[in-house]
Amino acid sequence: MHTCHLIHEVIFGGVLTPALMVICLLWVGVVDGIGFHLGGTPLAFTNLPVTVGLFGFWYGSHSVLPILYSSMNEPNRFPTVLIISFITAGLLFMGVGICGYLMFGEAIKSQFTLNMPAKFVTSKVAAWTVVIAPVTKYALTINPVVFSIEELLPSIHQESLSVSTLVRTVLVNSTLVITLAVPNFGSMMALIGSFLVMLVALNFPCICYLCINEGRLTKYQIVVNIFIVL
Repeated sequence: MHTCHLIHEVIFGGVLTPALMVICLLWVGVVDGIGFHLGGTPLAFTNLPVTVGLFGFWYGSHSVLPILYSSMNEPNRFPTVLIISFITAGLLFMGVGICGYLMFGEAIKSQFTLNMPAKFVTSKVAAWTVVIAPVTKYALTINPVVFSIEELLPSIHQESLSVSTLVRTVLVNSTLVITLAVPNFGSMMALIGSFLVMLVALNFPCICYLCINEGRLTKYQIVVNIFIVL
């Protein structure tokens, strides 16, 4: 039960932080006077791979989906939740991208908070929100690893709150030590993430779908899935 409460709190924090960043972006553009103006090249195909990578990163939430499913009061509504969530996320990313481009043009950086003038209070709020955002999501992201470790423990300890807290504390602190100790850890994780997230989020689901439903798919479904993989 305590795990379900934790998951719900983490999800709330994960939703609140991006919403706050979007509000700060719009506030800087509308209220603080940055404004919205056309300029530069709206569509640069040379930057398309980077764009796909940035979008794909946010869809790499597959590891937490089983936990979300198991924590729902009505699991039968999970497909509807997924569809609404991904459509909402896609529209949000598109809206932020358009606003960022209209505000900062081709000078826009990988994070729009880097373009926001430091003199504005909203810029500081957005910058600190970027710092807080990973903290609100890390507990949920690391949960699958925690559950795998807890399954290896004796059954008498698997439902213990103190043992669960200890496992999580040790795991989080160990990842912090590794992050600080390993040189260029951020670049290494960026490379691994860029490769594996797209592979697991797009390619593997299509391949598994084709294998599981072999002989029952239409030619259109087969072509679409192969196209996505390619």
